[in-house]
Amino acid sequence: MQTPIDELLPQEAHARQQTGAILIDVRESGERAAGMAEGAIGVSRAELEAAPAQWLADLHAPVMLICASGVRSRQCTEALQRCGYTRLASVRGGTQAWQAAQLPMSAAAADPEFLERYARHLRLPEIGLEGQRALGAARVALIGAGGLGSPAALYLAAAGVGHITLIDDDVVERSNLQRQILHRDADIGVPKVDSATRALLAINPRIAISARRTRLDTDHANAMLRDHDVVVDGSDNFATRYLVNDACAALQIPLVYGAVQSFDGQVAVFWPARARGGCYRCLFPLPPAAALAPNCSQAGVLGVLPGVIGVLQATEAIKLILGIGEPLTGTLLELDLLGMRFNRIALQPDPDCPCCGERLSDADGGQSDRRCEAGSGFIGRGTDGVAR
Repeated sequence: MQTPIDELLPQEAHARQQTGAILIDVRESGERAAGMAEGAIGVSRAELEAAPAQWLADLHAPVMLICASGVRSRQCTEALQRCGYTRLASVRGGTQAWQAAQLPMSAAAADPEFLERYARHLRLPEIGLEGQRALGAARVALIGAGGLGSPAALYLAAAGVGHITLIDDDVVERSNLQRQILHRDADIGVPKVDSATRALLAINPRIAISARRTRLDTDHANAMLRDHDVVVDGSDNFATRYLVNDACAALQIPLVYGAVQSFDGQVAVFWPARARGGCYRCLFPLPPAAALAPNCSQAGVLGVLPGVIGVLQATEAIKLILGIGEPLTGTLLELDLLGMRFNRIALQPDPDCPCCGERLSDADGGQSDRRCEAGSGFIGRGTDGVAR
């Protein structure tokens, strides 16, 4: 029969700590950034349960566990009991009760506003304090502040991406408001980058916004996108998509692509320099005929569809910045909103693609040499747009 859990009040735990008992804080590293009970050892519950001997060599040493409120520490105590540890206790009320009792705490690793704003990220072991700081140091270029750019920008700003460059030359129109949620009725006639900047800083004043009221062209695409970590393409025309693709391939920056029409959407990540999934030109060597690809003003679009696709683009951008999960490199994700069906299509790079195709390097025979110039006008083979 399992031994009953010994639960200590914070004052009792502090007293035992002074006599040599080990105190372990089993919260995630991001949570511990707000400060720990002074003298505690920080080890997440999952890490401690996976390899307890790494931190607790003596099965009979006095050990106390503390978390945020006392729940996880109690559960971890039960797990360690099953591993043979005999002198365990859980701190009742956790760090919250420890602080309320005005017992000594270590200094916080970040300012209170940061810790409160990103508290839910900090609890995730995949993000934590270092990941949140990585988001804060990241630079993302967003092409278009419209239907796709609106949700993508809102979630990137809320997530704490430190620098967002907005590139759009348009002004807000009333017909935009059905789906472009960055903007308000009072913004009609206002440049979208200005309206978007106000909205994003209202959500998160800690970030920086660079507003570029311009349309990308061959003269400045590379210069404008250089020094960014990720580019999110929320444009609505093929000329811009090809231009952005070519610039990202040349600069070796991952490109998060999105497109919508009526009730259908697509998302993919193109990053031929790192992941051999090809580029946008491998997928669509030539733009389809205008009659086969009407824009939203011609074909219409369900207002929530860009929201879904834009959020997926923001998700991919955040994953790329953090280096977590499996990004959609080499995969086209299709969404049929009416049927609520997702379809994943594996993409293969076109070895003859004039933008990202591999060629033998004269210098080091066999090394990949991907060459592309923004706006070079490279056109591949085929016009069917079939995923290859």
